[in-house]
This record gives sequence, structure tokens and C-alpha cells, in this order.
Amino acid sequence: MEKDLFNLCNNKIANMSNYIMFTIKARQMELTPELKAKNRAPIALSMGAPVEKVPEYVIKKSIEYMNVDSLHTYSTPKGEAKFLEAVKNRMKARFNVDLDSKSEIFSLIGSKEGISNLVKALVNPKENEKEQDVIMVPNPGYASYSQMINVANAKFYGIDLNKENNYQPNLEEVLSKYIKEGNDPSKIKAIVVNYPNNPLGCTCDFEYLQHCVDFCNKHNIILISDNAYCEMYYDEKYKPHSALECKGAMDCCIEMYSFSKSYAMTGWRIGYAVGNKKLITMLSRQKSTVDTGIFKVLQYAAADLLESQEGQEYIDKQNIKFKNKLQKFVDGLNSLGYKVEMPKATFYLWMEIPKRYNDCSEFAKDMLETSGIVIVPGTAFDKNATRYVRLSVVASDDDSKEVIKRMKEDGFYFEK
Repeated sequence: MEKDLFNLCNNKIANMSNYIMFTIKARQMELTPELKAKNRAPIALSMGAPVEKVPEYVIKKSIEYMNVDSLHTYSTPKGEAKFLEAVKNRMKARFNVDLDSKSEIFSLIGSKEGISNLVKALVNPKENEKEQDVIMVPNPGYASYSQMINVANAKFYGIDLNKENNYQPNLEEVLSKYIKEGNDPSKIKAIVVNYPNNPLGCTCDFEYLQHCVDFCNKHNIILISDNAYCEMYYDEKYKPHSALECKGAMDCCIEMYSFSKSYAMTGWRIGYAVGNKKLITMLSRQKSTVDTGIFKVLQYAAADLLESQEGQEYIDKQNIKFKNKLQKFVDGLNSLGYKVEMPKATFYLWMEIPKRYNDCSEFAKDMLETSGIVIVPGTAFDKNATRYVRLSVVASDDDSKEVIKRMKEDGFYFEK
């Protein structure tokens, strides 16, 4: 008889479903032969992964550094001095934030990994739900936040983002609501802010970031700023800030960055954390138990990219491309009766589904099985977002046009 080894494993992991993006990808692969047979080969608008080529500059630098023998040995979780110094210089040039590369900067294998390890370093795991530490997260928000917190035996509490609060909720009001619901405010360890936001594509102004910093300092709460999309914006008026620009931020804040979106370097798995030195130390202690650092060649090439003119030119050109792509796609959707707004940042569209559908999962399933269009149900980001889906507009221009064409041909109007 086959043993049920799940019984011997971590209960949280054993009972957890796979990350939704991987589940959607698996279903896409399963249906691909059938969809190709009817001229509806899958077009992915699901994962937030740019398909553009990475900067030629960073490829050339990587090849150059591959021939340096000393760069093929172990690095350290903290990162190479060259990389940390480049981050320091980039933070100064981009945000006018001064950092100590020895104590206030740390390398990451992508911002997702960084946030996950930070959560483990912050919370005291408890099996009893009433005793668990709490981390407040955006709602809707990145699908992995809740899983990271749950696996760490802590609880997440959603901070509602909506048009009524301009996607910038007053945190004092959030705290009052939390307490009125019978929750213990002393259990709140941290608040995650994510501007520009996944999945909404919204941004916030500098005054709101200062509000978040002031709130966290007042209530002795840690501020985690997920700034992975800070370079993806389409109007100088909405150019994203760093939370570390705010007065008092270094007393409570740690901020995460990634090369994945800014430079389309999704597979390279490299990013960095910056901020309060004690929080960086906690992250360091946690990460020292699980990895020995990023391949030195990648760090050296990424360091040069951060400080190069070529790197900034790549960002600027990509933003122009994405702005044009998004505008055409938004116009195409709205020509079918949808009411989609152009995002201020990111490549995400948050779209209401047609009224004839009962919920977002049904709509997403129909879009995939009928037209080969791969999208994500809104409930992946907010359990109550049953009337919304997220579209990640990262496909080629030709594929983006094909999506609109298929929706028209296959009857996916908002309302006929």
C-alpha cells in the first residue's frame, strides 16, 4: 500500500494549492493541441512577464564577466561589493536617497523571494490563529502575499483599495476598522504597500507614502514597500517615488526592487532590498540559512546596467512601447463595450467582466477554452473580486491585435 507521505509533511504546504499562475499555465499547456487545431493557439495575458529582449548591454557584460575565473565561486547572500555600490548609486540618482552599502542594502534572488524571506524573519509562527502575528497587505494585491504569510504561520489582513479611496486608503481608518472587528492591534507586525500596484496598475502620490511612513512610526509597525514596478510609468506627473524619500522612513521601512520588470530580466532572478539596517540584518540572518548568494557574473553585469546610460535608455524606450501597446489594447477592449481605463503604471489592466457571466473564473475559463486567451480571475488577488479579471498586456503587438480580433469573432463583447 502506498504511504500518504503528506501526513508527515508541513500541514500548511500539504493543504496549500499551487500558485495560481502555474495552475493557469498547466491548463494552458493541456489545452494547447486542441486550441491550435481550431486556429486559437494560446496567447498569454496571465503572468506579469515581459516578452521583450533584455538589454543588449547586460548580455555583452555577462559574456565579458563569464571569462573572469574569480566570478565562478560562491558569492554571499548579502551580495558583491560592486553590486551593492551600484544599488547605492542608483538609489541616489533615481530617488536622491543616501544609503550605506554595507548595512542598508542587500541582494535578492528577485523581490518575491525577498519578501517571502522577510516575512519569515519578522513573524513569530503560531499554530493557533488567535495568537498569530498579522501583516496587512493591499486588497486587491499580489497573489503571493497571502501565501507567503500563511506558510509562515501568520495571518494577513486586507487593506481595501478602490476608487472611493483613490486607491490610497487612510491607514488610521483601516486600523479603526481592524480593531472594531475584534482584532488585537498589538499583533500587527507590518504593512505591505505596492505602488505601482499589481493588479490595478494604480500609483500613489508622495504625500500618501509619507502618510504610510508616519502611521508606521506612530504605531510601531514595519513598512514593507514592494517597488518592483517603479520604472514602469507613462506620465512624468505620476513618476513613482521610493518610500525611503519620506521623512522618518529609515526608522521603519524596507523596500524591495527587481530587475524583472524594468529590464525584462525575469529569468535572471536578481533584485535588492534597501532600508532600515535592523530590518536588513533580519533579512540577512534568514537568507543566510537558505542561499549562498547570486551568481557573481549576474551581479557584476547587473551592477554595470544599473549605472549605465544604456540601462536608462532601455527603460525609457520600453515605457514608450508599453504605453502605445496598452493604449491600443484599451481602445480595442472599449470598442467591444468594456470600460477599461489606461493604467498610470505597470502593464496590467483590471477589467470588469460581462454581466452574463456569474463570476470571473467562468469568464476566464470560457476565454481560454473558446479563444485561447489566457487571463487571471480577479479572485486570485481579492476573494471578493468576483466581477473582475486581470490582463497582463505583455504579448507582442501582433498577438495583442489577435486577442481583440478573437474576442470580436468569438462574441466576447461586454454586452451585445
